[in-house]
Parts: sequence; C-alpha cells; structure tokens
Amino acid sequence: MTDDANTKPSDELGMKNVANLGIVSLFTDISTEMILGVLPYFVVVELGATKALLGLMEGAAEFLNDMFRVFSGVISDRLGRRKPLVLLGYGLSTFAKPLFAFATSWTDALVVRLADRVGKGIRTSPRDALISESVKEARSGTAFGLHRSIDQLGAILGPVLAFLLIPVAGTRGVFWLSFIPGTLALIVLAFFVRDRKGKGTSTNVFRNAGMVLTRPFVLFLVVMGIFALGAYNFSFVLVKAGALGVAGGTIPLVYATLNVATVVVGLPSGVLADRLGKHRVLLVGFVVFFLASLSGLLITEGALLAFLIAFIYGSYLGISETLQRALVPSFVSRELKGTAYGIYYLIIGVCSLVANLVFGVLWDQFSMSAAFTYSLATSAVAVIGMLAIVVMKPRA
Repeated sequence: MTDDANTKPSDELGMKNVANLGIVSLFTDISTEMILGVLPYFVVVELGATKALLGLMEGAAEFLNDMFRVFSGVISDRLGRRKPLVLLGYGLSTFAKPLFAFATSWTDALVVRLADRVGKGIRTSPRDALISESVKEARSGTAFGLHRSIDQLGAILGPVLAFLLIPVAGTRGVFWLSFIPGTLALIVLAFFVRDRKGKGTSTNVFRNAGMVLTRPFVLFLVVMGIFALGAYNFSFVLVKAGALGVAGGTIPLVYATLNVATVVVGLPSGVLADRLGKHRVLLVGFVVFFLASLSGLLITEGALLAFLIAFIYGSYLGISETLQRALVPSFVSRELKGTAYGIYYLIIGVCSLVANLVFGVLWDQFSMSAAFTYSLATSAVAVIGMLAIVVMKPRA
C-alpha cells in the first residue's frame, strides 16, 4: 500500500490531521450529546412514546446512517477525496439537530433524528478513511484511539452542559443552543483539516464490493454482525437509569459518566492494540459488553448503581468502537477503504436495527430481564467467534 507522492509521510503530521478531525468531532459531539443526553427521556416522557418506539427510532436512525455510509464511502473512493463529503455530512447534522425544538410528537422527533443520522452517515466512512490515510497502518490503533478520545470529550461536555442549561433554557432551549458548537466544528473542518488527493476508482459499488469481500474480511464481518445483533443503543442504559430511580434532570450526568469511561479507555486501548494485536483487544471489548449486560440484568435497585452500569457500558464503547474502525483498513488497499468502511457500517446498521427493535419489544412485552438476557446470549456467541479469530490469526 503506497502513499501519494504529495503526502508527507511523517507520523507527527498525520497525527496532527487526526487531532484536527478529533476537534471537529469534539465540537460536533458537544452539540449532539447536549441533545442525546435528554432525548430518550424527552421522547418517552414528554412525547409519550413507548420503549419499543424508542428502539424503533434509534434502530431506524442507525440503519439509515449506515446505509448512507456505504454510498459515501464508494463515492469518496471514486473521487479520490474525502473532505467534501465529510463537510457535507457535518453540515447537514449541524442544521438538523436544533429542529428537535419544534417536535410535538414521536414522528416529529423521528424525522429530525433521521436527518441528523443521514448527515452522520454521509461523513463517517470518508472521515474514517481519511484518519487511516493520515498515519501508517501500524499506528492506526493509536490514531483511532486518539480520535475517539477527543471525540468523546465532547460527549462528556455535552450532557454536562445540558444538565446546567435545562434549568435556565429548558429542554427545547438546549436543542436550539446545540447549533453553536456544531458551527464551530464546521469552521475547524473547513480551515484546518487537510485532505489527500488520491487516484479515484472507476468501478461501481458492486465491483468494489467484490474486490473488498475477501474471506478474512467476510469472517470478520460475520462476527461483528452477530455481536451487533444484541448490542443495544446507549438510550436503553439511560432508560435503565430512570428505572433505578435516577431523576430525569440527572440522567444527563449518567450519560456523561458513560462518556467519561469511553474517553478514559479509548486511547489506551488503541495504543495497547497496536502492541498486542487489535483482535485480542477487541475481544476484551466484547467481554466488557457482556459484563455491562449482566449488570443490567442483575442490578434491580439503587440509583447510584446506574452510574456503574453506564461506566461499564462506556468502557465497552471505548474499546470496541475504536478497534473495529481500526481493523477495517487492514483488509483492503488504500483506494478501496471507503467501500470497506461502507460495507462494514451497512452490516452493523442492519444488525443494529434488529438489535434495538428486538431489545425494546422484549422489554415492553416481556420484561427488562428478557431484553438483557437476549443481549447476553448474542454477545456470548460473538465472544466465542472472536476468540476463534484470535486463535486462527497466528496461523494465517
């Protein structure tokens, strides 16, 4: 895999680009998490949606998000450029999110949530490809860990800001104020993030997919898909917090705790993965998710314990989301990274839709215990699958 002639090979310069992309994500996450820290409670309590509808909204939003990641990844491969689509995606999300302030029903919130996730879908595959192209492959775990940690700082500040602003501006006022950090993100992206001009591909999405889907990548996707079938959205961690007695105005702090764990774990897990192997550390992430689900099943009272569940779940996110993204480029050549990310996110999106819908229905129609038991079962199978990959990899 070769770099373009006009690309400076220095890791330091590459990490600077990664850090600038992290700052873009930092401001965007402040904007997004100001909203997401209160959105589940807002949708269920103020707008009157059931938990199944909440699961459907989150699942549909993530499915649409991941569908657009496929097309944007392929388009960025064809263009040989990443930044234009990254800028378009961030812009759409920035202008969509304040519209939650107008929502008077679950369907209104759904439309805004879908628009926001389309923006995320457009930007994510090209952005991840740009991160991977900014450094050597041997440093990709560190790069994605750095980006994830900076990103998640915004996910801490956002809920804290929401907690401070709700008494002053109200929930809908927080939705409006989310526009300010989103705009700062666009400024940093436009003026401080460098793109790489590469040779565009001339093939279509199906030809690209055929070139990307090698046997090792397919095996990786199968294990990721099994895991994603039970990987419920963070919204259910916040609903669980409410069930344990956490007051609505305090739930953003539970969300902040979740994101603190993601920040603390993200960069160290990436650095460790570069040294010990990304598959091995990803396996640890799967085990941590299993423990988070087990905690959700066994803990039935105690508001303070909601913060423990959130911290364990956040630790899983810090490990798993960092390492999954870092592993994808290792299966393909540089000019097809966007396509590879698109296919990966499509698989995760379909499985996420199923996971959140099933989890919500099980919680509504049977019990909270049934929902967490389902996720325990799927994650156990995924742990076995990832363990098999770790064992087989040295032979390969």
